[in-house]
Amino acid sequence: MERSLRSARVATFVYFVLCGTLMGTWVVHIPAIEDRAGISHATLGGLLVLLGLGAFAGMQTAGRLTDRLGARVVLPASGVLTGAALVLPGLPRDVWSLAGALLVFGFFNGCLDVTMNAHAVHVEKAYGRPVMSAFHATFSVGGVLASLIAAGAAHTGMSPAVTLGASGAVGVVVALAFARSLLPTTPAPAPAPAPATLAEQEAPAPKRRKAPGRIWVLAALAAMVMLAEGAANDWSALHLKDVLGTPTSTAAFAYGTYAAAMTLGRLLADRISGRFGPMAVLRYGAATAALGITVVALSPWVWSAFAGWALFGLGLSGCVPQLFSAAGRMDASTAGANVSRVAGVGYLGMLSGPAVIGWLTHLVALNHAFLLLTVLCAIAAIAAGVLRTASHPARESEPAGSGH
Repeated sequence: MERSLRSARVATFVYFVLCGTLMGTWVVHIPAIEDRAGISHATLGGLLVLLGLGAFAGMQTAGRLTDRLGARVVLPASGVLTGAALVLPGLPRDVWSLAGALLVFGFFNGCLDVTMNAHAVHVEKAYGRPVMSAFHATFSVGGVLASLIAAGAAHTGMSPAVTLGASGAVGVVVALAFARSLLPTTPAPAPAPAPATLAEQEAPAPKRRKAPGRIWVLAALAAMVMLAEGAANDWSALHLKDVLGTPTSTAAFAYGTYAAAMTLGRLLADRISGRFGPMAVLRYGAATAALGITVVALSPWVWSAFAGWALFGLGLSGCVPQLFSAAGRMDASTAGANVSRVAGVGYLGMLSGPAVIGWLTHLVALNHAFLLLTVLCAIAAIAAGVLRTASHPARESEPAGSGH
């Protein structure tokens, strides 16, 4: 069992890298695809809403399928379909076909996202200690790989369709290759319940518990932070290309810099939280992100912009895990429901982030639109005290004698 658990953990790492690479490959090709389709930033912002809606629908569909069939079945299938759909955004030359391509790709990517997280939770439970942050760090590694792939492809003159198609084909092979290492996660059938007594039959059904107000505060903060993440995903490369006038191959490294810094932050966040507490991670992380995106918005120099994107990724990296963790620790009897509320609202923020920035470009320049993210990160830093009453995560979730 120990060997199979290690294999499942490695496979989960691979699927997180796969998801990050496939999504990142699309992200770093946005400038080229925008030029190919002949659309404006504002139109692109609207199209990215379709990508988000497709992802949200995919998450809901895959979530139900995973509960019914198990992640061992749904996760490889989602990886294969996401890889196959990656080529679609590289083919269109008009807005309508691009809209359809993004809707399909978003749907399957949402399936992959939610199913790999469901399997990661299963692996974490089997280990009996926190391992989730490391999985999310490897998702960011995928973003770094994607930026390197795109930069190399752009330098050699390879078209977006060829690069996306080749990356997707590799993704299909990887998704199939690691399917056998996944843990069986189909829930066992529950035993038949004992006949109810007369008193139990006559007793009124318990009322559904309402979520406490603090959960919705956590959810609002998650939406702000994840809106900032979503904006960085889809607009970082365009910022360097259109605002600072860099070549497409150089612009691709904006997202790579952001993703690399986020990876480093996620690898360190658990230890920092264990020493200083989750409130410090959220407060100082959000403040660092606010500083970084302000540098991006106001700096006229390429290297300072890279530094700003690095600070932005480093600051944001540990914020969302602290909010999710606080929601799960608030009430053990409703932990799943509380986390789903915070995560659901947070994902809505991430899906809307690219569109919000796109709509703002109707009014101001792209770099000045990023100042909205400064405001949101500053609010998150100020409101970090909401985590003050949360119990210490390391003390609560880590069994005695366990180590990292």
